[in-house]
Amino acid sequence: MSLLPTISDLVARARSDLRVGLPVALQAGDHALVVMACETASDTRLGGLRALGPVVAAITGWRAETLKVRIYDGDIARIRMPADAGARWLCELADPACDLGAPLRGPFREEREGDASLHRLALVLAKSAQLLPAVAAVSVSQVPEGLTVLPADAAAEDLAGHAPMAAVATARLPMELAEAGRLHIFRPDNAEIEHYAIEVGRPDRAQPVLARLHSACFTGDVLGSMKCDCGPQLRTALAEMGKAGEGVLLYLNQEGRGIGLANKMRAYALQDQGFDTVEANHRLGFEDDERDFRIGADLLKRMGFGAVRLMTNNPRKVEMMREEGIEVAERVPLVTPTNRFNAHYLNVKRDKSGHLL
Repeated sequence: MSLLPTISDLVARARSDLRVGLPVALQAGDHALVVMACETASDTRLGGLRALGPVVAAITGWRAETLKVRIYDGDIARIRMPADAGARWLCELADPACDLGAPLRGPFREEREGDASLHRLALVLAKSAQLLPAVAAVSVSQVPEGLTVLPADAAAEDLAGHAPMAAVATARLPMELAEAGRLHIFRPDNAEIEHYAIEVGRPDRAQPVLARLHSACFTGDVLGSMKCDCGPQLRTALAEMGKAGEGVLLYLNQEGRGIGLANKMRAYALQDQGFDTVEANHRLGFEDDERDFRIGADLLKRMGFGAVRLMTNNPRKVEMMREEGIEVAERVPLVTPTNRFNAHYLNVKRDKSGHLL
């Protein structure tokens, strides 16, 4: 038995390091990339990074399009950091909150030479930490002592995979909309956030269960935000399960389509400037939707369900369930009222994200 950290442990440590402004290293053979998140960089630690060599910033293709940076690496862009630039320059590169005040950035000197695979992996790691996908990096032959070091191939495999879930607690939970409720807590083995399953009644595991995969929405579910339809969808699904006497609602902690609450609020600020949901995510450097619905399929299997009547308007959820071996016997439309604050949001869901509304 080893007391040393696994690759999942090291990835979790690296996420935490990036969030507090510490650099981490991605190792590939005799070469390594020391990276820090642009969002949390400080001038002090940037000085330490500069002492290792020339600093190159990496951003996603979506963010590069916003900044009019030429893309030479497919889906990402690398930019040579000016010698006189500090941590503020990195923050402004990453955060579109600065775009309106200074729409004409640059000129940027794009990096064209060399392999960008470690920079790409660093951006995936930053996303997994729910930070803006922008990093500052230096190539080194020897990693400074004390930094978290991730073997690149193993880290890439871990980040692309899906962490196994363990059931850690279950208790009875009578609710206003469904009194015969039980709440199950599931914890992934990689130190990421827990996910929940609300089971209504005692569904027959041999029959398709009425199910809902619901992504956490603090603003809609808790505060009653009228900018989205999440709160009404949550309450409608639970009410339908209450009427049926059985069902399972999976509450997946993937706030803001997987980008986290802070980035979701950044997207909301961009929407106030006139961008729609998809455009706002792209300006932040994210994809339209960063969620992983494999989590929902895993939870259903662990609870003994193999088939569902899925309450959703999102065809992608149906496809993912089937790909993961969960039979979708029926797609049950989830109809909720529209208001003047979310009408445009719902239109974008339909027209750009393919939701059946």
